[in-house]
Amino acid sequence: MTESRDIIIGIDAGTSVIKAVAFDLTGHQLACFSVPNRYDTGPDGSVTQSLSQTWKDCVGVLRGLSVKIDGLAKRTAALGLTGQGDGTWLVGADDQPIGDAWLWLDARAAPTVTRLAAEDGERARFEATGTGLNTCQQGSQMAHMQDHTPELLDRAEVALHCKDWLFLNLTGVRATDPSEASFTFGNFRTRHYDDDVLDALGLTARRNLLPEILDGSQETRPLTRAAAEATGLLEGTPVSLGYVDMVLTALGAGVHTGDTDSACSIIGSTGVHLRAVTSDKVHLNAEGTGYVICLPIPDLVTQVQTNMAAALNINWVLALAEDLLADMGATTSHADLVARVDDWMARSDPGTLLYHPYISEAGERGPFVNADARASLIGLTAKHRYPDIVRAVIEGLGMATRHCYEAMGPMPAELRLTGGVSRSAALQQVLAACLNTPVRVSAREEAGAAGCAMMAAVAIGAYGDMEACIAEWATPLLNPPEPPDAALSPIYDSLFPSFRAATGALPPIWAGLASHRARQAAA
Repeated sequence: MTESRDIIIGIDAGTSVIKAVAFDLTGHQLACFSVPNRYDTGPDGSVTQSLSQTWKDCVGVLRGLSVKIDGLAKRTAALGLTGQGDGTWLVGADDQPIGDAWLWLDARAAPTVTRLAAEDGERARFEATGTGLNTCQQGSQMAHMQDHTPELLDRAEVALHCKDWLFLNLTGVRATDPSEASFTFGNFRTRHYDDDVLDALGLTARRNLLPEILDGSQETRPLTRAAAEATGLLEGTPVSLGYVDMVLTALGAGVHTGDTDSACSIIGSTGVHLRAVTSDKVHLNAEGTGYVICLPIPDLVTQVQTNMAAALNINWVLALAEDLLADMGATTSHADLVARVDDWMARSDPGTLLYHPYISEAGERGPFVNADARASLIGLTAKHRYPDIVRAVIEGLGMATRHCYEAMGPMPAELRLTGGVSRSAALQQVLAACLNTPVRVSAREEAGAAGCAMMAAVAIGAYGDMEACIAEWATPLLNPPEPPDAALSPIYDSLFPSFRAATGALPPIWAGLASHRARQAAA
């Protein structure tokens, strides 16, 4: 058994799963161990997660990984952390939780967001952070707590995020990273807190709750004796506090590989669309939506827009077929239906229907924010059949992706893809044609964990800088570019204005339907 320190562990504490992934120093994935994440939802819009259980799960995945790799503790050169962003993880005396964390899915701050959005300081806050107000953000949630449950903030000593909480348990250090700090309470140009942002949120008096800012690509903290005993790793192992999971997933998937104007879309249950630019090239839209999130590279940031639902739409349309077949006594699997998608696409004509993929019950947040937004299918005639609907759903994802990138400026020169359905040939073709740009798919399986491991690798000096690490960890895993279909792109160019116009016309309908649902629920 070798005792050389040849492994970096990346921990990705996501919304649905927490995982520990081992990589060698050149970025080759060696093993992965994961457990499902758990959170609770309430009728008031609350979505909460136990801090103590999250730490136990982190310990569990590290212990599970050690079963897969002999001598893991002695071989580990460093540990990197990333996790779900936004949300509010309050910690008080003796580093004990103040109740459960409010997750990014929590909707209780909606009335506070409405109030803050109408105040005079909102545009200045947006121009500093580059981030639109939303119920998912720590700033909005803390402002809501200040208005309605100030005792929570009174009892707290620090406000953290998911990965920050794990970092505290591993190192004893209360800190956050430049990405979370700047898009929530700071300025993406300076990567520091901003007094005007705190004032716009009404949280100046709560500045004492903001932790120090550490850049995990430049410095680490040692694993404590207590954490070593819990996890089975060695005391003193360097721990890197990574950036938020969205940007590190994009980093691991190749959002930036030294070229210019590239972008990355993460097509999972949700859709996250990021383009890498220098801070002086950021396009701040008039609507005040999206995010600007720093990358662990000097003066490089990502502009971000997010769709609340991406693959969820595909799951829905395939579930229609599955349910119908089940009612008729036939059995089929989700995998069998997925395998039919390309055939259904071939049996349908492009651009004959409009589908708006706002199927999440939380509405939409990119490139517009509307909690009442819902999916719709427009243009049906008697001749349309199930394959046409499947195609419309996939085209709707392409249109929504284009809508998001449009809010960030011109279309990117090249789009990199990662996420659960990114390997779908049908989706790749539609996205390339909708954006009229080449598409490349990353073969990286665990891009988020790879991103934080890359930060740790740079921090311990395994690479001179992040550019050198990217050249070995990310660039070689990008498949060759697939150019847009020359016949398909003009069809989607013609369709997109109608998609955008319908999106702009539907809000009164969504509001009416929301009122109808409320009356039905009260009856």
